[in-house]
Amino acid sequence: MKPSAMSKRKAKEDSGANGECISQVQKMLRERFCHHYAAGKLFGVEHQYRHLLDLLKRTTVHGESNSALIIGPRGSGKTALLNRVLKELKEMKQVRGNLLEVRLNGLLQTNDKVALKEITRQLNLENVVGDKVFDVLELLEKRVKSRFSHRQIYLMNSFDFKQYIMIFKKQLALPAEFPDESFAQKWNTNVQHLSEDKIVQDVLRNLFHYTKDLRSLHLLLMLALSNVTVHHPLITASDLQEASKQYRTDSRANIVHGLSVLEICLMIAMKHLNDVHEGEPFNFQMVYNEFQKFIQRKAHCMYNFEKPVVMKAFEHLIQLELVRPIERPNIRAQREYLLMKLLLDNTQIMDALQVYPNCPVDVKQWAASSLSWL
Repeated sequence: MKPSAMSKRKAKEDSGANGECISQVQKMLRERFCHHYAAGKLFGVEHQYRHLLDLLKRTTVHGESNSALIIGPRGSGKTALLNRVLKELKEMKQVRGNLLEVRLNGLLQTNDKVALKEITRQLNLENVVGDKVFDVLELLEKRVKSRFSHRQIYLMNSFDFKQYIMIFKKQLALPAEFPDESFAQKWNTNVQHLSEDKIVQDVLRNLFHYTKDLRSLHLLLMLALSNVTVHHPLITASDLQEASKQYRTDSRANIVHGLSVLEICLMIAMKHLNDVHEGEPFNFQMVYNEFQKFIQRKAHCMYNFEKPVVMKAFEHLIQLELVRPIERPNIRAQREYLLMKLLLDNTQIMDALQVYPNCPVDVKQWAASSLSWL
């Protein structure tokens, strides 16, 4: 009886230690994914990294009055770049005492007054009030505006797929200082094996070609990480495959199920335009012409809607955010020729069509054809 009790107690202790390990992994990686902290080397932004680091170092060490705009599409690594530079600056002795960090959010601080109040709160200057504050704000605004035009740092997601795989490994890897060295080694060895797995590479390649947005990669990894438990301590290829399905089964794809057949046809026309023109922007007139080609071939099964009706359906797709203008509408510009971008990929459209109720066979065949003129 005693050996059995000891075995149970030992198993319980092992499970507890492993449970603590899993908890630490979850906390560490979720913080990394949510706050966009880059682990390891920053790929494709070495020049921008050196430029920003040098600029802020001169500001803090020599007291230069500098400012810069970091510009790039969503998920291009702007936050990760800034976080990495600030982390390195804080580790420099000559900088640490001179650096004051203030973070503002344009969604929360919507005007100068609210922004200034948040700045004073973060700098513990709540007792500073009155005209002096707004004089400082006005002076700051003039100096910032005059310098932003000279220093703009652009990020364009210029890394290739090989580097994308390396980013995947770095984002999932546990650091050397992880408390349980043995578990960290098993975890990192498993991450290396995942990066070489064909199923995982296919999942990552699909995401890479769909979007280089690193937030999308973080979301994929977050979904896979949610499967990690005491009884399932390491991420598997199946976890990533399932996470990819969850990622793609998003709200936009679900909206497709409620569209009319006409709206479905317009989505298919956009899909073909994307295929033929390799993702280049399109306009309503191009979509309408593509739809007319289909109607002429299948006149016996599809009603030929008037152009204003088709335009109304197209505008409904814009309202649903399945299609997005890539430029701000101009009063003088004709609606038919505004450039647009489809926000669903081919897989999402085809998956939605498979479960679309009573979808005409000819429409499904048109969607599955490799070229729009077939």
